Amino acid sequence: MILDQHARPLGTLRLSVTDRCNLRCLYCMPEDDYAWLPSESILDPGELERIARVFVSLGVTEIRLTGGEPLLRPELTDIVGRLAKIPGLQDLALTTNGVLFAHHAKALRAAGLGRVTFSVDTLDPERARKLSRTTRLGDVLAGLRAAREAGFTGTKINSVVMRGINDGELRDLVALGRREHAEVRFIEYMDVGGATRWRPGDVVSREEILAAFGDPSHVPEAHGRAPANRYQVRDAEGETTIGVIASTTAPFCEGCDRARVTADGILFGCLYAEAGVDLRGPLRAQATDADLARVVSGAWEARTDRGAESRRATESRQAFVPVSRLRADPHREMHTRGG
Repeated sequence: MILDQHARPLGTLRLSVTDRCNLRCLYCMPEDDYAWLPSESILDPGELERIARVFVSLGVTEIRLTGGEPLLRPELTDIVGRLAKIPGLQDLALTTNGVLFAHHAKALRAAGLGRVTFSVDTLDPERARKLSRTTRLGDVLAGLRAAREAGFTGTKINSVVMRGINDGELRDLVALGRREHAEVRFIEYMDVGGATRWRPGDVVSREEILAAFGDPSHVPEAHGRAPANRYQVRDAEGETTIGVIASTTAPFCEGCDRARVTADGILFGCLYAEAGVDLRGPLRAQATDADLARVVSGAWEARTDRGAESRRATESRQAFVPVSRLRADPHREMHTRGG
């Protein structure tokens, strides 16, 4: 086990397979134009597998494939199959916006994908056009059904709650989760890179989210480093469990065991980190797995990141990174870091 400067172990890897996305959600990609990572810099399936094996050798037990939108990566099923065979990996998951998932559900399940988390922020087609610039809400919902029908369990629905946009849909989203055997996790709107239009007043806090359900009871979490606090809520259909990720008002930095590797091989210890560590360079310079392990372990042991806590303490808090800086360095974007 390797520990960072705050005695946090390395336990989870969020491995991005692409920086591209087929949606333009207000909380992540609200602009019209983006600077993309050069195609020649993107790690191929074999390189992604090597990176994953190194992290598992250092104690990672959970890998989550992210983007951008991972299903835009043509080799995704191959990547899943490679990672699923890594000895010691206990949990292989995927985060997706669901638009393309229905067509790939069975193949991904057969390749060894263990769990899926869908991003669903609204059930209203007009609101989806405003929030994500998509007319394919039906495909997203079909993806959720396909996950259930393909036999996936432990499915989750992530919903970023924004004041005046989708904060009136909380109960409807919970009902969706019940129908599709998925647990809904409401996420506070974060001011990370990419959220160029973030304002404090747009954040719906955990307390406000819970108030929409009356007086829910807290559910103790067996895995102490999970980002969501879970609650039992009751409605006309009975009781169900929801999660709330209070990344803005009550960050979980103290227990964060996540490393993030971009699709072009840059290691970040935090969504708010100012700089990352290059893994692609040594990987393509014929570094051995032991060499790569030394780079990763050195970066983790030097890690001091508590970015969300630092942001919470910021006076006159506004968007974290201006558009001009994002254009100059796309690695600052949340869709590049695997938000």
